[in-house]
Amino acid sequence: MSQAAAAPGSPAAASDDEYAALRARWLDLSLGTGYDAATEPYATRLRATGELATAFRDSMTPTANSLWADYPFDPPSGITQSYSRLWTMTQAYLQNGTGLTGDPALLADVIAGMDHLSATIYRPTTKPYGNWWEWQIGSPRLLMDLVAAVYDRLSDPQIQQACAAVDHFIPDSVLADYSGTSTGANRVDLCRSVAMRGVNGRAPEKIALARDALSPVFPYVVTGDGLYTDGSFIQHTSIAYSGTYGQVMLDGLGRLFTLLAGSSWAVTDPNRQIILDSVEHAYAPMIYNGLAMDSVNGRAISRGYLKSDDQHVMRSDHFHGKALIAAMAVIAGGASDAERLRWQGMIKGWIERDKVTPILTSPQFGVADLSRLQAVADTAVAPTPEPVGHRLFASMDRAVHRRPGWAANISMCSERISYYECGNGENPHGWHTGAGMLYWWPEDQANDQYTDWFWPTVDPYRLPGTTVSTKRLADRAGGEWGAAKPAVRWVGGASDGEFAAVGQHVKGLSSTLQARKSWFCAADAVICLGAGITATDGVPVETVVDNRNLGAGGTGALTVDERHRPRWAHLEGHGGWVFPGSTDALRTLRDTRTGAWSDINTTSSTERQTRTYQTLWLDHGMDPTDAAYVYLLMPGAARRRVAARAADRGWLEILANTAEQQSVAIHSLGLTAANFWQAGTVGPLTATAPASVLLRRSGRTATLHISEPPRTGRPLEISWNHPVRRVSSADPSVQVLSTGRSLRLRITPGTAGGTHGCEVSLS
Repeated sequence: MSQAAAAPGSPAAASDDEYAALRARWLDLSLGTGYDAATEPYATRLRATGELATAFRDSMTPTANSLWADYPFDPPSGITQSYSRLWTMTQAYLQNGTGLTGDPALLADVIAGMDHLSATIYRPTTKPYGNWWEWQIGSPRLLMDLVAAVYDRLSDPQIQQACAAVDHFIPDSVLADYSGTSTGANRVDLCRSVAMRGVNGRAPEKIALARDALSPVFPYVVTGDGLYTDGSFIQHTSIAYSGTYGQVMLDGLGRLFTLLAGSSWAVTDPNRQIILDSVEHAYAPMIYNGLAMDSVNGRAISRGYLKSDDQHVMRSDHFHGKALIAAMAVIAGGASDAERLRWQGMIKGWIERDKVTPILTSPQFGVADLSRLQAVADTAVAPTPEPVGHRLFASMDRAVHRRPGWAANISMCSERISYYECGNGENPHGWHTGAGMLYWWPEDQANDQYTDWFWPTVDPYRLPGTTVSTKRLADRAGGEWGAAKPAVRWVGGASDGEFAAVGQHVKGLSSTLQARKSWFCAADAVICLGAGITATDGVPVETVVDNRNLGAGGTGALTVDERHRPRWAHLEGHGGWVFPGSTDALRTLRDTRTGAWSDINTTSSTERQTRTYQTLWLDHGMDPTDAAYVYLLMPGAARRRVAARAADRGWLEILANTAEQQSVAIHSLGLTAANFWQAGTVGPLTATAPASVLLRRSGRTATLHISEPPRTGRPLEISWNHPVRRVSSADPSVQVLSTGRSLRLRITPGTAGGTHGCEVSLS
């Protein structure tokens, strides 16, 4: 049962026709159901809504240029913020426990505010200016929610006036062509407003238009915005955006699927199953213990505390993760019973494991999301643990490696995927986030490594895992909205679902730097190789082994094995690093850095805080030529285990580390992995063209997994110099040319960067 009061304008007072039923269902989604307003955390949240509404009502001062003095209509974000405040006031009117429930004076103020915006700015005679998003998404979405909420207290001219404004700013032509700003998550938001315009205006053709305009969002894409078969999600043409725009799309589709289910306009396109599949295929792999990995959060990594945030909620990886989890709870309403049970298990697991900002009391949620998530927590379904395995998202240049007790995430860029995205005053220093940044989280930590003021305080030239020229860059270097992409094709790798070979040809942003970087993702370590590191910028070049955020207190002892040359290092509470063969280039620094979110985002808080960092880096010197490195990352490992790994000279064999090939063998795992930057032979493997190869032996069988990261689509051959009796199974793209004394395969790779596999029986 909805917790909306049975007052005029509530679902309980609506007429019993199909449009009224749809409005009631929409308000249930927006306001929540099945919770007790007198219990926590709802009681506190509802009181806070009432207090905010009171403050907004008291400060509302209509003028020709604003509804609230601190939000003028220019820029147009002031219009959206005005509708947002009216929506808060409306929630306080409709929901029990706010202290303003059913207050007729508050309702009158809401309607007066809506009338003022309709009369002065958000009307059919206004020509849009500034950011298009405010006119076509931000404002109409809220306006249609407001109309649905107070429908029975509005006159027909008032309703039609609001609908006419939506028709003006979102004409049918916007949904006629799937291009420009009308794709992916943006298209879903546009359809949401048009669908509710149809419901509120009793216009069946508008609801049908919105429903049908969703269909181009569903199919997998091969370029541009949308979902890819490998689980990647792209927005703004070249930005990995599963965590923010992807969340918006998932949430919006979930609401529309639920709204229209069983109605005259139900979404019946069979491709809707692709969206349902994406919950587990595209989004869940990017969530770890409640956080959404920042490599897929785009420019949103810079938001932190927004100036406009009345609740002072930090927009962090945990914020975006919770939003994705809440979206999964919404879209479950349109899923099968089997899907719903699996998703409930995942959600329940995240609820139990997120210790940074516990999900069921998170201040970012209103009572609607809280009630849905609490309902999942109360089910008898068993919580699902974090999975173990590797996911290579070749279409967005990202990789996720999960092992018992830890997870890692690699962020890259190519001619397909931008170095980074900045725009709207956001993320001006994200230059090197695609230069091989290696995120990682040990499970026994609080997982706030990149949550706790990381982005405004970290040295942007020393992001963990990256190889960079220290040349100073201007704000927004390379251009806004992901304009800059490196002229490289070899980015990607091969995976068998558990281990992986991942590689990136690096070209520095606005610099002469070039490098070949490989990550061989194994059982308890990520083996990091670099070669061909060359630059002529006249500044030092560094590989940042790591840059760990130690928080405000700066605790955690660093131990470095100093016998002759460092062979290993260990950071208490984090994990360790091993330097096979030792190195004299390792440098360490523990320092404090102070910053404000406003340093990297013009709309964020000016509050300043200090964090301590432990940095380890390899100094390649000024203008290096063909420099190289090797190190192992061991997340969560105890110091004794790190030291033992360094002492075990037989555990890892480096078969090659050059600008032509990089390859390792771990005989105890039966693993040989190679990245061929060009044709050649390394160890027992030969490739006739650039390729990535993962070979694993177990007893009398072996598997080979191969990809062609440059994506030329041209066939290539892979040879393994080892006796093979027969090929027991192979993908259709794998042709067996010969077995016997050695194995020779021809791969027809396609152009998606995918992995092609076969299994063989050994002689």
